Amino acid sequence: MDLPRSFVIRERDHRIHNPFTAAKLATLGRALRLRPGTTLLDLACGSGEMLCQWSHAHGVTGTGVDISTVFVDAARARAVELGVAGRVAFVHGDAATYTAEVEVDVAACVGATWIGGGVAGTIGLLERALRPGGLLLIGEPFWRVDPPDEATVTACHATAREDFHDLPGLVALFGRLGFDLVEMVLADEDSWDRYVAAQWLSVRRWLDAHPDDELAGELRAELDTAPLRYVRYQRPHLGWGVFALMRR
Repeated sequence: MDLPRSFVIRERDHRIHNPFTAAKLATLGRALRLRPGTTLLDLACGSGEMLCQWSHAHGVTGTGVDISTVFVDAARARAVELGVAGRVAFVHGDAATYTAEVEVDVAACVGATWIGGGVAGTIGLLERALRPGGLLLIGEPFWRVDPPDEATVTACHATAREDFHDLPGLVALFGRLGFDLVEMVLADEDSWDRYVAAQWLSVRRWLDAHPDDELAGELRAELDTAPLRYVRYQRPHLGWGVFALMRR
């Protein structure tokens, strides 16, 4: 049970596996008014930067769960680096089936709503671990501009236009599911660049070091097309944000 090697190669140098900078993550932590002792469950936590950074800055405690052995190891190392290893823990496992032992103040799935088959299903997974009156955090893409054709949809990693809402549609969905939207921090073009463009350098350096690897041909072909595909399609059309919700 692990992520494909190609994904890990692309994002091996990332601390945040979403189009979010450290500054935006810090802004979100301040916006949520986190207090020492706040408990957090982060499903599909990646390299654990959100939990580690917020534990360091705000005294948050909690658990992160991720399917990648590489990212979980990185999260544990980051916790030691920031001096918070006694307050946070990271579990290698399937976030879709993880069962929390106790209810938490904040339950998050930032950028991986596929674990619940979409926004609604993922909210259902998170609510199982959330104390009454707690916060849900959902990180989700949305259309900044309506995609004009199928090429744009495909280049934005969607199987159909309906895979993503526009921003008003996403906010309306939260309401239909019975939640108040109480905070949000959105990605901008710079944070998208830092997430996506950083992958190109990671891939290129990996290719230089592993020219005979079985994945070299696939990743070389990807690097030939990825930058133009990103600036032509994804950068102008796709948004992303983290949304804080509370049950009505």
